[in-house]
Amino acid sequence: MAAELFEGHYVWHPAADDRVLASVCVDVRAGRYRYAYEALAETRSDFALRAHRSLVLASEAAGTDLVERWLAEEPTPEAALMWARVAVQRALRAADARDERAEALERIALTACDRAAALAPEDPTPWVAKLAMARLHQLREPAPQGLLTAPPGPWRLFAHILSLDPWHREAHHRFLSFFFTRHGGSVNAAWDVAAFLSQRAPADCALRLLPLVALVESYNPTQLLADRVWEQPQWRSTALAIYHNWLPAVAGYRFTPVLDLAYLAHALVMAQREFEARAVFTAMGPYASRMPWSAFGDPAEQLSRARRACGLPVPRPD
Repeated sequence: MAAELFEGHYVWHPAADDRVLASVCVDVRAGRYRYAYEALAETRSDFALRAHRSLVLASEAAGTDLVERWLAEEPTPEAALMWARVAVQRALRAADARDERAEALERIALTACDRAAALAPEDPTPWVAKLAMARLHQLREPAPQGLLTAPPGPWRLFAHILSLDPWHREAHHRFLSFFFTRHGGSVNAAWDVAAFLSQRAPADCALRLLPLVALVESYNPTQLLADRVWEQPQWRSTALAIYHNWLPAVAGYRFTPVLDLAYLAHALVMAQREFEARAVFTAMGPYASRMPWSAFGDPAEQLSRARRACGLPVPRPD
């Protein structure tokens, strides 16, 4: 799906150019689930789209009782999946806020994930939702051979997801985030896991971006020449390889992968490869994501700065 042309403003909505999803978000905010069911039912054989839509819809429904009503009235696999997604979001938010209800909400979320997985055994999405909670307990299973740091983690759960969908985008990102320093990991472990996972993936797969995600996560503005890291040959060549091998495949996506494109555009700009970055921004159209820009300052300002470096228009100040 080709993104629309940039018309002078950024579109920050996570639905991006998935028109069906954007419309259903409005319905969910109004307390209706009929079209949410239809939007998810059509993704039963498209796990990437199912993950994307269920995650965005969960963010809209998490503060309401919509999924509980839906599950009680129509206990379909889609209702169970949405309950799992919403329950996990609530559990993670409570844990991060050190809410006294965190443990109870986590038990509810685990039950919800198990129910969704039982109703759709071939669907990796409930297992991915469960993987998001692994950081709450720092699961310590031994790593497979091939990793320099051999970091322990939720390897068995991750392996089960890969048995259902070997290149599941969200699963890989959830798993990598387990090793981030803010979740109790280390910079070296995150880089090691990112390299290991990306090298397994096909050359034209978005998972090749994982090392760039780990690089942004490790960014420390207090370090000497922190902004020059992306100019190093290894990172420049990584970004250029993704540009040449993955970017041409984006036109065939059912929705514009805004977050992945943003990481690639950012890396190319930081590597002073503005010509290639310009093509990536063009593929993004008007759609924008908070990351990776928010790691460096105000996301709108950082995005506009990068676009200006490529000679592209930016929104006019209000």
